[in-house]
Amino acid sequence: MLHDNLSINEAGHLTLGGVDTVKMAEKYGTPLYLLDEDRVRENCRTYLTAMKEYFGGGSGPLLASKALSFKGIYRIAKEEGMRTDLVSLGEMFTAHAAGFPLDRAYFHGNNKTDRDIETAMEYGVGTFAVDNREELYAIEEIAARRGIRQNILLRLSPGIDPHTQEKISTGKVDSKFGTAIETGQAEELTKEALSLPHVSLLGFHCHVGSQIFEETPFTDAADIMLAFMACMRDKYGFTASVLNLGGGFGVRYTESDPVIDYRANIRLVAEHVKARCAEYDFPMPEVLMEPGRSIVADAGVTLYTVGSVKTITGYKSYVSVDGGMPDNPRYALYASRYTVELASNMHAPRDFVATVAGRCCESGDLIGEDMTMARPSRGDILAVLVTGAYNFSMASNYNRIPRAPLVLLSEGTDRIGVAGESYEDLYRLDV
Repeated sequence: MLHDNLSINEAGHLTLGGVDTVKMAEKYGTPLYLLDEDRVRENCRTYLTAMKEYFGGGSGPLLASKALSFKGIYRIAKEEGMRTDLVSLGEMFTAHAAGFPLDRAYFHGNNKTDRDIETAMEYGVGTFAVDNREELYAIEEIAARRGIRQNILLRLSPGIDPHTQEKISTGKVDSKFGTAIETGQAEELTKEALSLPHVSLLGFHCHVGSQIFEETPFTDAADIMLAFMACMRDKYGFTASVLNLGGGFGVRYTESDPVIDYRANIRLVAEHVKARCAEYDFPMPEVLMEPGRSIVADAGVTLYTVGSVKTITGYKSYVSVDGGMPDNPRYALYASRYTVELASNMHAPRDFVATVAGRCCESGDLIGEDMTMARPSRGDILAVLVTGAYNFSMASNYNRIPRAPLVLLSEGTDRIGVAGESYEDLYRLDV
């Protein structure tokens, strides 16, 4: 199987975390998000133990909320000792409602409004990742008004191309995120931050992209960031104590994707950072990383009920399901590839190639094209694998379709993590 938390039981059904997915579809209906809580915890522990061992000090991972945000994920993160990053008040309020300590949260985003800043300070968010000059001065002004000194990192653009999908590449000079080192603007922003009395600059942040399968983009970014940090020390006497290298380690969505050893990659990045620090005679900073996809993606499976199988003679076949763009827009956005399985008959030969199409009135409403699977029939349960990241969190009500429930699986049990919407929920806020 694609991941070791997937298997086949005696009934020939797909299981996730030892739980029969077909029984889950019967119990909760489809579309249905399943999340293997035990795998999420395992992935958290991989990052926590590896970063503590190889980087040392206070280094560690922050759960990237944008990948999957609901109260249950913050409870898990809190119990496992994770920190988190937040990119909106919605994520912040959700974390707070779950009891997550917001002093362990980092507030990101390239366009924080005054309300965002004020509210995050009111709720005691620990550190802001500052994207630009205007934001820096807004934080200074609001912190002065509140009589506090706010911890910040500056988000910089290191000019790294990770050679991943263009729309998930975030560290190039020409990016909406961060302040570029190459142009000299990062140095100017650092000088200004150091001059302000109501912000406390701890260090720097970068993020080069997503779906990265090797350590090289991280080590390349570390080279640029540490050289910049050494320069700021030599020119301005500021020794940064924090280096946030962001997130981006990929996951296997298909058999053609490589298997990633996260622990080994973290070790390689740590060895590289330590060597560069020694070269610059720079004290080892607290190193942070922001895993999201690599924490939750392989813990997720989405289940659908097949509506029809249609073959256009001389062209192609379509399998239509009772979900689509509203519960997984990633194919429409990024042409993201997935693996599908006939969950209700895993022993059937996988010799059928088809496009999996959603139910929306939109020709681009597809889960994927040219996907190999066992040939399904109406009423069968189709499983799309590795959907724990950027599926539930990007869901919408397009075509006025209610959002699907999310069910947590742990030690063979199941429980609702997020209830599904009703049709009444769709117009509850209408006036």
